[in-house]
Amino acid sequence: MLSLALRTLRFRKGGFVATFIAMFFGAALIMACGGLMESGVRDAVPPQRLAAAPLVVTGDQTYESSQLAERVRLDAGRVGTVAAVPGVAKAVPDVSFPVSVVRDGRPVTDLTDGATRTEHRPLGHGWGSAQLAPYTLTSGTEPRAAGDVVLDTELARQAGATVGDEVRLVAHGRLAEFRLTGVVQQAGGRTASQPAVFFTDARATALSGRSGTVDAIGVLPKPGTDAGELGSRIEQALDGRAAVTLSGDNRGLAEFPQAATSQQNLIMLSAIFGGWAILVAMFGASSTLGLTITQRHREMALMKAIGTTPRQLRRMILGETLAVSIVASVLGCLPGALLSQFLFDKLVSAGMVSGAVEFRLGLVPAVVAVGASLLAGVGAAYITARKIAKTRATEALADSAIEGPWLTRTRIWLSVLFLVGGAAMAVMTMTMMTGDLTASTAGPACIMWAIGLALLAPGFTKGIVALLKGPLGAVSGLAGRLAVLNSRAHTVRMAATITPIILLTGIATGTLYMQQIEDASNRTAHTGILRADDVLTATAGGLAPGTLERVRHTPGVAAASDYVTSTGFVQSPEDSTQTGDGWTLQGVTGDQNISVRAAEGSLAGLRGNSVALPVDHAAALGRGIGDTITLRLGDGTSATVKVVATYRPEGVAASLLLPAELLAAHTTDGAAGQIVVRRAPGADPARLTAALSALVKDQPGVDVSGSAALSADRTAGQQQLATINYLVVGMIVGYTAISVVNTLIAATGRRRREFGLQQLTGFTRRQIMTMMSMESVLTLVVGVVLGSIASAITLFPYSVAKLGQVVPTVPVWIYLAVVAGAVIITFAATLVPTWRATRFRPVEAATAAA
Repeated sequence: MLSLALRTLRFRKGGFVATFIAMFFGAALIMACGGLMESGVRDAVPPQRLAAAPLVVTGDQTYESSQLAERVRLDAGRVGTVAAVPGVAKAVPDVSFPVSVVRDGRPVTDLTDGATRTEHRPLGHGWGSAQLAPYTLTSGTEPRAAGDVVLDTELARQAGATVGDEVRLVAHGRLAEFRLTGVVQQAGGRTASQPAVFFTDARATALSGRSGTVDAIGVLPKPGTDAGELGSRIEQALDGRAAVTLSGDNRGLAEFPQAATSQQNLIMLSAIFGGWAILVAMFGASSTLGLTITQRHREMALMKAIGTTPRQLRRMILGETLAVSIVASVLGCLPGALLSQFLFDKLVSAGMVSGAVEFRLGLVPAVVAVGASLLAGVGAAYITARKIAKTRATEALADSAIEGPWLTRTRIWLSVLFLVGGAAMAVMTMTMMTGDLTASTAGPACIMWAIGLALLAPGFTKGIVALLKGPLGAVSGLAGRLAVLNSRAHTVRMAATITPIILLTGIATGTLYMQQIEDASNRTAHTGILRADDVLTATAGGLAPGTLERVRHTPGVAAASDYVTSTGFVQSPEDSTQTGDGWTLQGVTGDQNISVRAAEGSLAGLRGNSVALPVDHAAALGRGIGDTITLRLGDGTSATVKVVATYRPEGVAASLLLPAELLAAHTTDGAAGQIVVRRAPGADPARLTAALSALVKDQPGVDVSGSAALSADRTAGQQQLATINYLVVGMIVGYTAISVVNTLIAATGRRRREFGLQQLTGFTRRQIMTMMSMESVLTLVVGVVLGSIASAITLFPYSVAKLGQVVPTVPVWIYLAVVAGAVIITFAATLVPTWRATRFRPVEAATAAA
């Protein structure tokens, strides 16, 4: 039977092409998300500057199951502990601190971008750690005196310096001159992503401002020592003292601790979008396949009438479906792999994923993509074949012309399952999800309701057709009345074309408005905490000591405060409202630049070990003024702080306010990187900005800008995330749009015989085009209405979770654009095939195979 089906395939090219396209693009979509998932799970971060050390000991960057925001450093005494472990030939400590090479009064490395600042800014090190790359001198000598420095080749080129020249450097806001004694290059001629500057070990420790600590320890084993066993011995010697031993590709995490967050980002994004993609692709493919098989009902009926057994029919349908599905899904994996690499590169360029992470794509995503496609195709084929095979020959011939009942037990159970599941996710969105996790339930809720409503589309179609039959008949006359009759007689066929429109409208509307709500939430949550007219921002690891006092004494300044941001966790008491993302920590100096008012206590009391909490958070912790809580700060340090005030934040999200001096000491840079300035009444804005710029002219890399600089990094991050969301959602919507076109062309192309018979009975070509236009209107109305309902199950719960209001203030034009897109796609995919099908002579069309 399979060979017969394949031999007659040329007579069913339309259905074959429709099935092939659905499977091909579905597999590509799943493969693309699968590659991101595998890269996140593997989280390969190959070492660069520590490549010569088979083992690297560094601080444990985790707190419970969360990643700490700042670098966790090690006590310098652990270098001796590691060196004493049997099998260790040498334990090499490494310290890192931000440094800028200055040329013509500006840093040679552009650090205006948040991603650039964290991953590509130059770092200073002690010369002793150069052996861990290893680096080799291409000219000159190693640094021997406190005023000596060695640059890597790229920095030396940018600085325009050669051995013996004076080089100006900035570290922790201090500008100093050094003599360039040598230029180094990493072994193999590679260029590290983070430029390196080497000082003597003693000078590096002094410049880092963190004597007694090291960032990492490179372990060089004795010859013949097994690295795995040595790593176990080192772990035992350290006895779990907030240190981890890294090997293989994970050693890069010691250089790029922020890359650990990339794993969470990749897994979260690929899980959310991958789940959407699998659900949409499987349902879209099965819908298209079910339509193409149903259109062959008459062919199957005739085969049964001439003696074909039900088993032979099932084998034929399943066999040809399996053959098409395997070829299409396997071929779809290639563009899927390319698309996955493209998405990964976009994530890196947007700063969502560390550039130190390597893209990895193995066989698992391909197996999942092919398996999901086969499951969708074979499942749809089995259900349809089982129905056809169970029908008697005479009934099958009748059923091929007249549709039977659509409301089957299977359809009811599946629709209830998807609708209830979507409603449950909507409730979870409003009541249980916070932070980035909110989207993980809000998005799938829309898709599940879209599928649930699509399963009930024949019933909705009957109802809407009954409502519109009068207006359509009045507008278009006989053609409109015939369109209504066709829609009423073939609701199942029409429902198959409505399904992708529901998905397109629901997913596009829901996800685009989700991003609008997310943007509004971030604007609301991160404004109103501080009052700032001007902001001084340092890009080289902090401002010079004394800068704050100098700013405060500048004429026209009413108030000025250091400003530090980080992320931390409430360690005790137990915080039931805390998520894996922790809490935003904001450090300020005094209360003159804080715009919110204290509900209880005084914000002026933010000195020493103290904290100001949002009112609701304080109530959840059961803490009041004078009570203490223990925080786990960004570098893993525990700090017990006293509650000195509570305040009512603007927006849903809020921050914990701490003294800037306390918070800055526990950040990676170890110093405040910004000063916020409030102008005095009547002060000239331009004159004050000029005065502040003159004040820091001796600090290269310090910029004076407006208050937007406070949220610049977060705004850039949100824009990057929005770009990725639009890109991936656009990919899913694009697949859905292809499904719309694919399904409509397949459904319309098979009606060539029907159009021929209509022309023989007196219908003109114009009347047939008008009839199909009216059918398109009915299809659009049902699809857009049900898709809008599906998007509402995402829109309103997400608005409640993010903004605290049921109806968000969002632009209407987005919805109108989605509907306009659906209209254009539907009419184009219906009328063009109709026009082509009516080009033939009516007699030829009427005698064509149905």
